[in-house]
Amino acid sequence: MKATPFEFRLRFVIHVILYVFGFTVPWNKWLPLDPRGPNAHVWGTLAAKLSALNPGTFNILTAFNNLLIVGILFALAAAILRTWAAAYLGSSIVQDPCMHGEGVVAAGPYRHLRNPLYLGILLHTFALALLMPPSGAIFCILAIGFFQLRLIGAEQSFLTAKLGEPYLAYCAKVPSLIPSIKPRVPPSTQHPRWPTAILGEIYMWGVVLSFAILGWRYNATLITKGVLISLGISLIARAFIPTPKPQ
Repeated sequence: MKATPFEFRLRFVIHVILYVFGFTVPWNKWLPLDPRGPNAHVWGTLAAKLSALNPGTFNILTAFNNLLIVGILFALAAAILRTWAAAYLGSSIVQDPCMHGEGVVAAGPYRHLRNPLYLGILLHTFALALLMPPSGAIFCILAIGFFQLRLIGAEQSFLTAKLGEPYLAYCAKVPSLIPSIKPRVPPSTQHPRWPTAILGEIYMWGVVLSFAILGWRYNATLITKGVLISLGISLIARAFIPTPKPQ
């Protein structure tokens, strides 16, 4: 189960399309699955259910606040993990449409898991799912998760063919998506490049700020607008990231 080269090249566009489907739930026109109203998103639906199940512990405001904190933590964990990974791998490689395999990267988060960038996307998806209608959130989590596995399969096949035994030995020691608390391999010689990593992951940090600053208005639409603005800024920032040399 691996993505085609075409899917890998267009992975950014495919992610955006899947998120758009999650937010817009076009199937509700023919098969209404979600409630209606200003709070008919996962955030509002779960808050209402929590307050109804245990009103002594969760009033509606407390439930909204607790779920918002969960969203902030997911978004923050995703931003930290992806920035940490991009600092060692290189933002230009992270965003390049082609696969790269100059050598095994065993520094930073890559000593704890092989695919920190894809895990970051999964954590990010859980944060955004709070803003989606329930059926859209379920669709998006499943679709994004499946797509990450396909991308991982493609990269693993490419790196195995290109790097051979050193990469297989690395895979045997380091887990794919569930991080090991302790480093599983000695550090390699890569040095972090934090400025370009932060620039490359500016969208992720914009989403964190959107949740953390706008969330206390209890308006999912407002947070979503912050997410879209962050996406626009990130597209501009891409122009300042150097293009990797072709292999």
